[in-house]
Amino acid sequence: MPRILLVEDEPAIAQTVLYALRTEGFEARHCLTGGEALQLTREGGFDLAVLDVGLPDIGGFALCRELRRIGSARGGELPVIFLTAHDAEAERILGLEIGADDYVTKPFSPRELVARVRVVLRRGQGGAGGSSAVAGFEHDADGHRIRYRGRALDLTRYEYGLLAALLQRPGAVLTRAQLMDRVWGDALDSGDRTIDTHIKTLRAKLRTVAPELDPIRTHRGLGYSLESA
Repeated sequence: MPRILLVEDEPAIAQTVLYALRTEGFEARHCLTGGEALQLTREGGFDLAVLDVGLPDIGGFALCRELRRIGSARGGELPVIFLTAHDAEAERILGLEIGADDYVTKPFSPRELVARVRVVLRRGQGGAGGSSAVAGFEHDADGHRIRYRGRALDLTRYEYGLLAALLQRPGAVLTRAQLMDRVWGDALDSGDRTIDTHIKTLRAKLRTVAPELDPIRTHRGLGYSLESA
């Protein structure tokens, strides 16, 4: 059962979010301040944190940085989703740049927040298990490295994200919307054309290793899949 840390100083919002998370099978712990959140995080055991940006003692951005530092010291970063009453683009970008995995603006639907929690956790599970091998690929998820037919691939951040998502479910068709959620998250300038362009460059890099093969399958009107064998 994934454990979620909710840091929110408005009790009414906190109770609504806690109810939604627990109804969907998550174990959720709530605290009102950033200081309490830091103490609970140091004790460990959480899989994701949902942070209000406007906390009374520590700003949400500063708290996110500290949670990242604690996570790194413990051997793994804690995924973070921000809650905020502000919808300024500059603030959204800042939150994502300092390490947030997603950003939800108040007022919001608790069901939407739960769905975003699931997406972020699913992305993180792509790194579970250390390494895997599928259809000629070797995926070192902990090191964010992928080898194809014995050769290391020089991939951009998004090329790696796409290939890692496809490797996570070999043979399954992932829609463009699913790939967008897993790789681009809440990026403002991304769309179907962005995914198609990155698939094209990814295919070109795979062809430099094995020109006769094309392990990525296009499913018109749906999305993409990776050959499972």
